[in-house]
Amino acid sequence: MKMIVGLGNPGAGYKNNRHNIGFQCVELLAARHGLKFDVKRGKALAAVGAIQLPQVGAIRVVLVKPQAFMNVSGPSVLALLQFYKIDLADLLVLYDDMDLPLGAIRLRASGGSGGHNGMKSIIQSLNSNEFARLRIGIDRPPGRMDPAAYVLQNFSPQQEEVMAQTRPEVVDACEHWLEHGITSAMNHYNSRAAVEQT
Repeated sequence: MKMIVGLGNPGAGYKNNRHNIGFQCVELLAARHGLKFDVKRGKALAAVGAIQLPQVGAIRVVLVKPQAFMNVSGPSVLALLQFYKIDLADLLVLYDDMDLPLGAIRLRASGGSGGHNGMKSIIQSLNSNEFARLRIGIDRPPGRMDPAAYVLQNFSPQQEEVMAQTRPEVVDACEHWLEHGITSAMNHYNSRAAVEQT
């Protein structure tokens, strides 16, 4: 069984925020495969079921939206990993990154938090940074705007045009990770992004 966690803040008021792109993408992944977030366990909502993939067939998955606020996401993730007995090698976390251009995606097999409070909480709770992550670029705030205010705003209409294409690409990358692993996903998606920027 594999777990994909999308980070965000719970509540309708945060639904379309830049900070909730992790939620938005994991919801799209669930919808693509007919899975519903109908399992409540601790402070998390989960969609549990199988994703059918061309080369490997059905893979059992737990898709997770922590329902604690972003900066205390870690305990929710740890509780579900322990409940479903999932190894860190089978965990992928999706989250927003202001240091990436809008719509860019980057996968890594491990690493630090990059200053992201949700990732800080997860690394602290798991006592490890040895798990895969997929960062989704939301760009820097304009001018002297407070980054904390920027991430809690919705995408502008112009930005949303880009993100409407990015979300399905993130879902494709999640499926690639499920089917082929993190190294293949990094080689495929990170190199493609580099080519597009040249």
